[in-house]
Amino acid sequence: MNKTSPVAGSTKSMTFRRSKTRISDKIIPVLLGLCAMLSVLTTIGIVYTLLQESVIFFKEVPVWSFLTGTTWSPILPPKEFGVLPLLGGTLLITGIAVLFAVPIGLACAIYLNEYAPARVRGVVKPVLEVLAGVPTIVYGYFALETVTPFLQKIFPNMGIFNALSAGIVVGIMILPMISSLSEDAMRAVPKSLRHGAYALGATRFEVALKIVLPAALSGVVSSFVLAFSRAIGETMIVTVAAGATPQLTLNPLESIQTMTSYIVQVSMGDVPRGTIEYGTIFAVGLTLFVITFLLNILAQWVARRFREEY
Repeated sequence: MNKTSPVAGSTKSMTFRRSKTRISDKIIPVLLGLCAMLSVLTTIGIVYTLLQESVIFFKEVPVWSFLTGTTWSPILPPKEFGVLPLLGGTLLITGIAVLFAVPIGLACAIYLNEYAPARVRGVVKPVLEVLAGVPTIVYGYFALETVTPFLQKIFPNMGIFNALSAGIVVGIMILPMISSLSEDAMRAVPKSLRHGAYALGATRFEVALKIVLPAALSGVVSSFVLAFSRAIGETMIVTVAAGATPQLTLNPLESIQTMTSYIVQVSMGDVPRGTIEYGTIFAVGLTLFVITFLLNILAQWVARRFREEY
């Protein structure tokens, strides 16, 4: 009888493992590359879809009049296609949200990173991040049914649909993004910088504002820009709580309409496909895409410009 020696068996086993490893080394990069390519192709598909319909729209409506017009009435005659009222409403909501969320989110990040005990941080941070998982339609009805009645006690002339309550609730929605990303950036600052400041007699507050915050400025500012981008693209909160009145105003107590809420309104199926009214969906969507794209580029530039390496 032929008996396989233990050495021969071990050699075969090692050869099999090496062969399996070589196959994995060839297959896994291909799969990862396909995943990366899928994201690129998805982006190209989105851009193609927006451009395909937008080009048809801009053959009938000049780009300049679309970007500079102050009246938006694409459905009812006389038809006007000036996107500035929608853009103004979007920026008004976003501005309120950022003014509400940035100071509170930054304060939360400083507290969690510099003041909170480990046990408190372990409870507060997950609870704060739960806000990021709340469906935006819930936020919308929270703004309509809770925030608006409360604000009407302070501003009696405020209508049911208004920019202020929608902006505040959008700020609540982006609050976890600012606090979490800013806290992560501050946590990445080396402890040696803190210890050096303490050794020179700095207080904890001085260390937080003059040492940690400047050192983490890249991540903090990036969180602000990303939150701004997220607020611009918010749909359901503004659709439910801000109203559907496209007007160019700076009064947060009035009803306004954002670009996203207009897209929702017209996408309900009442507008025939192929009409100029149908094309406004893609023209407004392309405008929104360009704005968010530029904001993402800005966030990347800020991250590189203010990055501190230790």
